[in-house]
Amino acid sequence: MQQEPQITYHGLESSPSLDAEIRARIAELDEIYDGLVGVRVSVEALHNQHRTGNIHECHITLMVPGPDINVSKAPHKAKEKYHNPDVYTSVRDAFQAATKQLRNYKAKQAGGVKYHEPLFQGQVAEMHVDEDYGYVLTGEGSLLYFNRAAVTTGDFDSYQRGDVVHYIAGEGETGPTAVKIWKGSEHDMDKMR
Repeated sequence: MQQEPQITYHGLESSPSLDAEIRARIAELDEIYDGLVGVRVSVEALHNQHRTGNIHECHITLMVPGPDINVSKAPHKAKEKYHNPDVYTSVRDAFQAATKQLRNYKAKQAGGVKYHEPLFQGQVAEMHVDEDYGYVLTGEGSLLYFNRAAVTTGDFDSYQRGDVVHYIAGEGETGPTAVKIWKGSEHDMDKMR
């Protein structure tokens, strides 16, 4: 792990045994996925009730390449599963959920889970309808070739210069190309500006 784990408590005091429990579970996460950048854990005491006991909530943020993975277990679930849940129960449940999400993330990174190719937005820069090709102006300012076969909706002839399009880039015989392309909306154009 690249960063030291951050553990915070709200409404309760930390204890050496609880800290040790959390750090042991963080170490297990680090063993599951070696690309883990950091972990933030927040434990909060929500209620101090005499008859039903204290209810705790544990939030975990897994910092990974890309968007963080946020895990939070609703405290009322612990009351439904256990007669007298304590802070350790909440921590255990949250880390079980974090483990599952981290394994799913790792499988996705390894190609075990299918995910969508990244799609981009651009504008039609040139159209050569009689020769069955055109160019898309990308968000980075470069031109990307596409042909009639790349148009997923079959309306190649209706494309005009300035049309907002979505595309999936790939490698063609002569370099980068749009392997799939389809028209976007005017709302998409506003997001490009």
